[in-house]
Amino acid sequence: MTATRPAETEEIAVRDARCSDPRPARRLTPTQRILLRAVVLTLLAVAATFLLDPYRNYQLAVVAATFCATAGLTLLVGLTGQLSLGHAVLMAAGGYGYALAVNAASSAGLDGGGAAGAARVVLGLVGALVASGALGGLLGLAGARLRGPYLAGLTLAMVVALPALTTQVPALGGDQGLAVPFEGVPEVLSLLIVVEQWHAWVAIVVAALAVTPLAVLRSGRAGLRMRAVHGDETAARLSGVSPARVKVGAFVASSLAAGLGGAVLCLVTQSVGPGRYDLAFSLLLVVAAVVGGLGSLGGAAAGAALVVLLPWLVDTVTGAVGVPADLEQRLSGNLAVLVFGALLIVVTLAWPGGLARAAARRRHRPHRPRGRTDAPAAPPPPPASQPLER
Repeated sequence: MTATRPAETEEIAVRDARCSDPRPARRLTPTQRILLRAVVLTLLAVAATFLLDPYRNYQLAVVAATFCATAGLTLLVGLTGQLSLGHAVLMAAGGYGYALAVNAASSAGLDGGGAAGAARVVLGLVGALVASGALGGLLGLAGARLRGPYLAGLTLAMVVALPALTTQVPALGGDQGLAVPFEGVPEVLSLLIVVEQWHAWVAIVVAALAVTPLAVLRSGRAGLRMRAVHGDETAARLSGVSPARVKVGAFVASSLAAGLGGAVLCLVTQSVGPGRYDLAFSLLLVVAAVVGGLGSLGGAAAGAALVVLLPWLVDTVTGAVGVPADLEQRLSGNLAVLVFGALLIVVTLAWPGGLARAAARRRHRPHRPRGRTDAPAAPPPPPASQPLER
């Protein structure tokens, strides 16, 4: 036998101690993974703005604002089954809340760039949260008592009544809406980026702050309660879950995200009015959530991009083809709606779960090596019966 040296003995003892350590290796919790993923995606989106021209950055900011609303809507419909056809009203509430708060701050002397401009934007976001949260709470209380088409009809009626409401309330500016002060680039970044890129940065950060809590909510106990209420309210009630409380909470969370989206849209366009949040836009939000995949935040992002980019793409193709001016004027807006309808039918027939479900199914499909055409081997034949030996 060979003698073991003292250094080797110590190394073996340390290795045995590590193997016998009862403490498990530290792993990230689901919430920590969601937060880490949100930070990484936000940084990647901010870095992508350097590759885009000013108009594309403007479109990216509008996509981020729309993403806030579609993410809240897909959570509401996909997890709790509450159909809202008036989510544009919640965006409008956030936009009006932002405009009222920002204009009040400017009247109080909080004007200019730098820290004053940042504080004014923060106050505007708080105003958007208060306005959209209050309206969402009222709709949530109604949703706790109404089901199916009744709740959808209520939210649809609110979209139709929005122009009349803004006309009757002088503080909302009537049909013209409200204008907000221009938010320019901070002096520190004025030599690095332009205003469209700065607005895209703000929109991306606000979208991350709006959607990340929804992801945490969906993956936690609140998400399990929402699915339980959606599956069977009676069974959920017997398990100690209050369906009314779950529905109100889901509506408020969805409304807060949509309100932040309306605030971002108001900041980017420097105005808010009832004409931007009409019935067509509200129905497009539903189409975006369905096409992307109900309950999927990634699908909501894809749907938001379609809502913003598809009309621009249709107009670009129409102009490139050389359609006559009178026909192009008649097709303006209507052709995009027709394309959205056709896209909804195709996606519903081909991938009933939306684009997110199709991508997940493709990702989990078993991989087969390319070029391999041999059929699986046939099972061996049963052994031949042999005569008994005498």
